[in-house]
Amino acid sequence: MSRKLPKPPGALALHFPTAAAIAALLAPQAEVVVHDLMTDRVAGIWNAFSKRGVGDASHLGDDPELIGEKDVYGPYEKASPEGGRLKSVSAILKDESGRRIGLLCINFDLAVFDQAITLLNAFTTAEQPRPEPMFTQDWREQINLAIRAFLQERRLTLKALDRDDRVALMAFLEARNLFATRKAAQHVADALGLSRATIYNLLGEARKA
Repeated sequence: MSRKLPKPPGALALHFPTAAAIAALLAPQAEVVVHDLMTDRVAGIWNAFSKRGVGDASHLGDDPELIGEKDVYGPYEKASPEGGRLKSVSAILKDESGRRIGLLCINFDLAVFDQAITLLNAFTTAEQPRPEPMFTQDWREQINLAIRAFLQERRLTLKALDRDDRVALMAFLEARNLFATRKAAQHVADALGLSRATIYNLLGEARKA
């Protein structure tokens, strides 16, 4: 929830609604700060999680970058008070004459995303090797694994396969003797979203090649 703040003097106040709108959209993950370059102090802050307040020192100093030609800095990485990762971007604020008077900083807390990545990795990473004896007779699994290997090798997806790719896939499966089972063609057809007749035509082309 954004804080109600006193307006700073001068043109910097014109940028407060923009800062408040960004903070409202990205709450509670993003802290938005408006720095006054004239006084090197925080002029406004929304969703504050950095323990700063209005009037605190900005510690921007006399960095020549801030009085140069560049208007946007980042995205770059920072750290939260708790040691978490922040993804930040800063933009120069100007008055009507084009004078650089302030700095708008958006600090996005990545903690929720880092937690999600950790959770997803825990579910998607195999902790132990697959017990191969359980799958040696499972021809469907062998076909599935072969299709995945083909796609990974060529960095393709099933939907992206053109006719030449499908012929090559048939050759890939045939080389591994995966059409030996009577229902294998239907399984491949189902996997590719094609008819069994189309699979036989593609397999025929692969065998001729």
